[in-house]
Amino acid sequence: MSSPSHAHHLPRARRRDAAENRAAILVAAATTLNNDSSATLEAIAAEAGFSRRAIYGHFATRDELIRELIARGAERVAHAVTGITVTDSRIAIAQIGERLWREVDGVRVMAQFAVRGPFAEEVGRALAPTRKLLHDAVDMGIRSGELRQDIDAALLTRLIEGAALAVLDEATKTALDHNEGVRLVMTAGLAMAGLSWTECQATINEMERSV
Repeated sequence: MSSPSHAHHLPRARRRDAAENRAAILVAAATTLNNDSSATLEAIAAEAGFSRRAIYGHFATRDELIRELIARGAERVAHAVTGITVTDSRIAIAQIGERLWREVDGVRVMAQFAVRGPFAEEVGRALAPTRKLLHDAVDMGIRSGELRQDIDAALLTRLIEGAALAVLDEATKTALDHNEGVRLVMTAGLAMAGLSWTECQATINEMERSV
């Protein structure tokens, strides 16, 4: 007969094991999908060291698994940009680009799939707070004269996002190292915002000195 203390700890241990298994599945899914965005549940299960049946114990479908993976990624991105409150819009745009890149650098294909694949609408909703932060920085920069004046804030925000995605596209095709990637994504966003290449470099250097 189990002792009271042993019986008391069994449910907690099972919950811990279930949570650890779920986390392992999500890590395996991110790794597998980063190598092949069309990877099956069988491939994800093999990477995690589980059977397909074990995966179904946590996720009813492949889409459900991917949705949770995307939601967690969006949460990390939102957390990464929390606290950006500088009053210079150019520094803010550079910081947002730098922190976003640090979150997606290791899962470039997965990030590209999430933003442009069948879950793009859900990703857009999950990233809404981050996009608002970028929009606010762009709007502030236009009003202060720091950024280009020929495009309205909403459109310019989307174009800056597009510039960052163009760097992500390139990074999935070529061997961009981390430092090169992070500087390129900042430069691309600032250039789209209206800065010359020398102004982009000066802004990035100023940002790096301040951290």
